[in-house]
Amino acid sequence: MYARYVTLGKFAELTGYSAKAAQRKIERGDWLEGDVYVRPPDNRILVDMEGFKRWVNGKVSGSRRPAA
Repeated sequence: MYARYVTLGKFAELTGYSAKAAQRKIERGDWLEGDVYVRPPDNRILVDMEGFKRWVNGKVSGSRRPAA
């Protein structure tokens, strides 16, 4: 069965990225909320696997922070 939204732990199992690495990408702004991850009403982070695929393929803009 395919799950579009997965916890950081399940994401780590599926991809080989650690949960901590995914958390860092979120904290740095490399992954944008609504593009690569979501927060449901309980505020838990869920990775959008379709968004992750777009990110891997360079089809997600990445950080919206201004360039230095």
